[in-house]
Amino acid sequence: MMPRMMCATQLASPATEPMFRRMLASALFAGAAAGLIAALLHFAFVQQLILQGEQYETGVITHFTTGSALATAETGHSHGTDTAEAEHSHDHGAAPSDLQRNGLTVLFMGLVYIAYGMLLTAGFGLAKSMGQRIGPAQGLLWGLAGFATFQLAPAMGLAPELPGTIAAELGARQVWWWGTVAATGTGVGMLAYGKQLWMFVLAGVLLAAPHVIGAPQPEAYFGAAPPELAAAFTARVLGTGLAVWACLGWLAGHFWSRPATAV
Repeated sequence: MMPRMMCATQLASPATEPMFRRMLASALFAGAAAGLIAALLHFAFVQQLILQGEQYETGVITHFTTGSALATAETGHSHGTDTAEAEHSHDHGAAPSDLQRNGLTVLFMGLVYIAYGMLLTAGFGLAKSMGQRIGPAQGLLWGLAGFATFQLAPAMGLAPELPGTIAAELGARQVWWWGTVAATGTGVGMLAYGKQLWMFVLAGVLLAAPHVIGAPQPEAYFGAAPPELAAAFTARVLGTGLAVWACLGWLAGHFWSRPATAV
């Protein structure tokens, strides 16, 4: 009995090893490339809004304050002499901190999308075990599903948070976010691969449940940053997220579909 079990284990191990290598290589290559794209889009469209939000949050810029009517009409916010001096002194010493911040942003984006790539390729492996073929086109669809799961559905209850805006208690938001991701991912998977009516019904229930329950909200709405800035931030975060997830899915499907020796 023991020799037979050992023989079976030895036969199964080489079969799973190429699959694991393909999953890891596809996730690393696709995630690193998508992370670089995410960082570039972040610098181009999102970072300036974050920096503006931080200025409102720290009081460097104020919004809806009494002051010169002409200044308010021309700029939408007022600046004092102390603010100008603070910005002047900030500009002289900002280069090292900006370089460090940008470098950490690139590193963070790379790690995050490599992790997302591993989730996608793990799903590819599961789909392959069910007889499904995964290529760049299928990977693109998986990437769009990942965007809907990890960004779009949670943003319907908890919009991306700009510095200078308010939100509900962090713990409650995290619980709702994770629950929404789990329910949405499961629901999307059932819609894609379900074969019986009850699966589609359950998928609809799972997709709707987090939003019927509702995300935790603050007791009152206030904040230092203008709502127009927060709205632009949300739109750009979701827009760049859609583009990056599409690239991640296509790249992961591309690397996955290549011969094992090429990956």
